[in-house]
Amino acid sequence: VQLQASGGGLVQAGDSLRLSCLASGRTSAFLAMGWFRQAPGKEREFVAAIGGSSTRYTDSLKGRFAISRDSAKNTAYLQMSGLQPEDTAVYYCAAGPNLLPFEDAYDYWGQGTQVTVSS
Repeated sequence: VQLQASGGGLVQAGDSLRLSCLASGRTSAFLAMGWFRQAPGKEREFVAAIGGSSTRYTDSLKGRFAISRDSAKNTAYLQMSGLQPEDTAVYYCAAGPNLLPFEDAYDYWGQGTQVTVSS
């Protein structure tokens, strides 16, 4: 399984951005796709995950971020709105058997895409 994250960039506070994660290879090997992020000097943290009809979010981002998935395209999306400088991070997509908010729950990882929000 290979995951390719894209869509990051430099935006201003208040802007929106949509990240994409394209999965290839043995996509039947996982149920859930998720997003994590790592800000400079901080540990990687869970953002959101989707599997079947279920979604899961970290509480602080619920309402601003929305995860979706197009199974026909083997692609997961993270729609981010109202971006703030504190959202600046490298965003990683991941895939695994369930929607748990822990890194260890995911077997496959993409390379990350940089999101920078200027004030």
